[in-house]
Amino acid sequence: MGWVMEYAIEVRGLRKSFGTQQVLHAVDFHVKPTQIFALLGSNGAGKTTIIKILSTLLAADGGTARVAGAEVGREPERVRRAISLTGQSSAVDEALTGEENLVMFGRLRGLGKLAAQRRAAELLEEFELQDAARKPLRSYSGGMRRRLDLALSLVLRPELLFLDEPTTGLDPHSRRRLWKIIEQLSRDGTTVLLTTQYLDEADHLADHIAVLHEGRIAAHGSAAQLKSALTGQSVQLHDDAGGLRAQHATDGSLRGLRDALDGFLGQGLEGTVALYSPTLDDVYFEITSRSNTVTGQGEQR
Repeated sequence: MGWVMEYAIEVRGLRKSFGTQQVLHAVDFHVKPTQIFALLGSNGAGKTTIIKILSTLLAADGGTARVAGAEVGREPERVRRAISLTGQSSAVDEALTGEENLVMFGRLRGLGKLAAQRRAAELLEEFELQDAARKPLRSYSGGMRRRLDLALSLVLRPELLFLDEPTTGLDPHSRRRLWKIIEQLSRDGTTVLLTTQYLDEADHLADHIAVLHEGRIAAHGSAAQLKSALTGQSVQLHDDAGGLRAQHATDGSLRGLRDALDGFLGQGLEGTVALYSPTLDDVYFEITSRSNTVTGQGEQR
């Protein structure tokens, strides 16, 4: 079967080892244009290795991958022209201000002096860094530095943006601010592939999630699809301290809820009732607690 050009990224049978340790085991996934696609997994799952291969920084041992229609192993220059990468470590020059870093990156990407200055001013405003534009980077908070990292990767608007754990170490407010920026990038037409170990981040941002566990795609689908693969809703009965006293599976219908309540009353139980639906946390812990590979919802949508 040939390559399907409707995908911004398509990966088939990707394998990578470091010495005797196999890090990726025949990984397959695809990403549609303008999607926010999350590779969700713990440290050591292989997320950064995938990003490095797709961005031409690391050669795969086997399998094939296309990025923006270009085969990664054979057409690295085409891939590099289409992408931008923000890694886990900051790529900024500590000796320069935020504005100077942006202008420098613009010049390195081929912009003239005035064009680089205009683009720097646009990005400083877009990322709410105007007030710190001429301050040394050592005065920037973690959230400000990550926003500057993202701004640097957008000096020339990329077709695809790779974000390797972009919010690691940020406080909740800074994470939410960065999420809004990423969502806007997708709405503006940029395809985003991000890696994360934060379940809430994948749940909030991603159109599609691939759970990477021990170098394999253990499940994939939208957050809703992954959650629906688990047992459905349940009615839970909690005591005054919030502890779980009993629970009863339900289909969410009025009859189902009434059956659950009748069951509690029939047992002479009292407490506070709550309707519980599976979360992405439940999905992740269920997947990673099993040793066999699980498929989420078959074909990606």
